[in-house]
Amino acid sequence: MEYTNLGRTGLRVSRLCLGTMNFGPETSEKESNEIMNRALELGINFFDTANVYGWNKGKGTTETIIGNWLAEEPSRRDQIVLASKVYGSMGDGPNDRGVSAYHLRKACNDSLSRLQTDHLDLYQMHHIDRSTPWEETWQGMEQLVREGKMLYVGSSNFAGWNIAEAQAEARTRNFMGLVSEQSIYNLANRNIELEVIPACQNFGLGLIPWSPLNGGMLAGKLSDVDAGRRTSERVQNRYNRTKKQVEEYETFCAEVGEEPAIVALAWLLDQPAVTAPIIGPRTIEQLESAQRALEFEFSDDMREKLEEIWPGPGDQAPEAYAW
Repeated sequence: MEYTNLGRTGLRVSRLCLGTMNFGPETSEKESNEIMNRALELGINFFDTANVYGWNKGKGTTETIIGNWLAEEPSRRDQIVLASKVYGSMGDGPNDRGVSAYHLRKACNDSLSRLQTDHLDLYQMHHIDRSTPWEETWQGMEQLVREGKMLYVGSSNFAGWNIAEAQAEARTRNFMGLVSEQSIYNLANRNIELEVIPACQNFGLGLIPWSPLNGGMLAGKLSDVDAGRRTSERVQNRYNRTKKQVEEYETFCAEVGEEPAIVALAWLLDQPAVTAPIIGPRTIEQLESAQRALEFEFSDDMREKLEEIWPGPGDQAPEAYAW
């Protein structure tokens, strides 16, 4: 396994991040435990979850599964960098969501209880909260740091200017502020190259891409999508709009002799701003195969061909659309 610093911090994380969103809804607790055990064996030390994960099984279910696994063998806790998220609604009350100081305190304590640990290594805001001022959010985060309940703060699904605003306020408080951003980023969705990636690089944030396979569209099972087996109507519509590109991509992958899912992961790992793509395996086999992405090497010709198939914006803003 390869390791790198998380943004400008001294914290070392694996180049692959274990996403746990499937734990509970798609993967049983027994299978989830097996995946986490195997991840540790493979050297993956970066585990990502969120308080809302569990969905139809109940929000908090995924954190509970991880917590049971940690309690089973307490030494595991010091072997991983544990990240969770806060923002989504966790109840019917008017203060059961967002990143107000009030909700941060309760949400963090609840996550710690489910995870059966005394602290989070990375606590991420799952979305920008436009109804809460930054001075309040940072006050709440600072208090959690003082209490030893979390170490670092990250963001997720932030715009570039959200990151800039957050860091400006953090500096006035002599607080470290954000150390990472978790955004959707993959070959087929490169919007963050305009402003989010430049913001991350300027402010020293590690980039943690989610949906590296674009909802399965880059997974290499074209026939499944054609047959409507990719469940989500949104994914089906997205595929219908890009069918020609997907076909070209799968042909390219066949020519280089690697599975499309591995090439998509390897492309992310090849991007200088990326810290660790989030992989969300439903099985141990999917987890183990992801390892190959760390060994895949691109030639300049390969990079150029992928750029032809999946062109990005061309540059950061404003050069992408102006002089």
